[in-house]
Amino acid sequence: MNWIFFLSLLILFEIIADILAKEWSLKTGLVWAVGAILAYVIANTFWLFALKNGSGLARGAVIFSVVSAVFASLIGIILYKEYLTKIQLVGIFLGIISVALIFWNE
Repeated sequence: MNWIFFLSLLILFEIIADILAKEWSLKTGLVWAVGAILAYVIANTFWLFALKNGSGLARGAVIFSVVSAVFASLIGIILYKEYLTKIQLVGIFLGIISVALIFWNE
């Protein structure tokens, strides 16, 4: 399960990149944009290592998508005072259930 380490780093750098991209959208400035692009490149480098170490494309992509969406939503709500509708919250909840089912072994 070495791939979980690399997937976790992918998610971490994706979150950093998302914050930098949001800051760029609010403030403009080349530093924010370059920082976001670099963080996205680093994140996707860890994606390559996650795939190489056994995450699988289907399983890894679902886990990455849901976990990064949950964290991005939390950051949007907490740091940027964004809001989600009830139906969007249900969608996030279903995503979390999907990750639990991906790890379910029969």
